[in-house]
Amino acid sequence: MKIAVVTDSNSGITQAEGKRLGIFVLPMPFMIDGQEYLEDITLTQPEFYERLSGGGDIATSQPSPEAILELWDQILEEYDEIVHIPMSSGLSGSCQTASMLAEEYDGRVWVADNHRISVTQRQSVLDALMMADSGMGAAEIRDKLEESGMDATIYITVDTLKYLKKGGRITPAAAALGTLLRIKPVLSIQGEKLDAFAKARTMKQAKSMMIAAIRHDLETRWGDTDGSRVHLEIAHTQNGEAAMALKEELALLFPGADIHVDPLSLSIACHIGPGSLAIAAAKRME
Repeated sequence: MKIAVVTDSNSGITQAEGKRLGIFVLPMPFMIDGQEYLEDITLTQPEFYERLSGGGDIATSQPSPEAILELWDQILEEYDEIVHIPMSSGLSGSCQTASMLAEEYDGRVWVADNHRISVTQRQSVLDALMMADSGMGAAEIRDKLEESGMDATIYITVDTLKYLKKGGRITPAAAALGTLLRIKPVLSIQGEKLDAFAKARTMKQAKSMMIAAIRHDLETRWGDTDGSRVHLEIAHTQNGEAAMALKEELALLFPGADIHVDPLSLSIACHIGPGSLAIAAAKRME
């Protein structure tokens, strides 16, 4: 049986990487000053940040039902089944939309809500590809991904409160006070939603807090002290130099881990702005 793996660009998997790996990637749509763009197709990372810094009116959306159906129909001409892995249902409506559409495909399309986003979603996609290559069917893969969905953790710090305020995630008063005090918030994503985790006064302090939080999660949740039971991931928005320095630091702390570094997808960058840094971990699948 031939199984196709589908995800969206929230995973951070580019169109070129998807083709290389044999993964189908739905581009996330954006409205910028009233015009629609598609991530990694008609909108590149440099173009996005140029529009963002220029004060463009940017809003995120989800793939249209027509775009999803068109891709699925095309894939099913060659493949027997599809496992579709969108971003977490707690962070977007795209999972519910895909699940509803899949009901019309008589068991040939299975949508996995495994509560992940960005680099942890990317790992789920790679796990699904591994399971498909091992001979598992789409329903089995979906079940396994949903069972293991919460075996992941993300901590992220932002360089500016401007975009969190703009998106309504913090009040203007809180943003003004935080900017005055030079606060660097550390946020946490544990499956369903983005939550406040801690407050730091410098990026260095925020990074130390994230490392301590990841170390705590590895030890208490998975009994892991050297990173050998997880995939470690670093993500950033226009902060590549800091991300690579963090990778070197984590490699010394967790010598058993493989460490992947990626820019955050634009649909996340839209809400937090440039200069962010994130550390994530996903438990290795048995």
